Amino acid sequence: MSDEQLDTENVLSTLQHALQLQAQSILTMTQLAGSLRGLTGTAVKQELRRFVLDELEETYQLIEKHSALGGELTLKVPTIRMSRDPEKALNDLLELECAAMAALHAVIEYSGQEPRSEALEHLLEHAIMRKQQQVDFLWHASGRTEPLS
Repeated sequence: MSDEQLDTENVLSTLQHALQLQAQSILTMTQLAGSLRGLTGTAVKQELRRFVLDELEETYQLIEKHSALGGELTLKVPTIRMSRDPEKALNDLLELECAAMAALHAVIEYSGQEPRSEALEHLLEHAIMRKQQQVDFLWHASGRTEPLS
């Protein structure tokens, strides 16, 4: 059994970055769910609303973990702009979701092997797994033909 300790400083730093992308993702999906038009928009709005609720719950848990580790979280979310073209808007969201998923994954490297580390890692893995399902849905809705790398 490894005695690798949780690297608190790097966990807090990488988790803060991931949470900023999560916040941007939530706001972007909320805006899209409320304003996408046309057949594509109508087809994905309900799913986007469900994604927002799931993201809020996981983001709350990740913020709680950040706080429990002694972090003081500051979120600086950029202005949320979206294209009126549903396909472009979904592609932009897809790119954001991939970046957020990678940021969540980056935290794991510093989580260590303590019991609290395992709990953090499982929370992150669950968020990544669910976000991957969102990415798969968005890829299908986006009209892309090439698989994501």
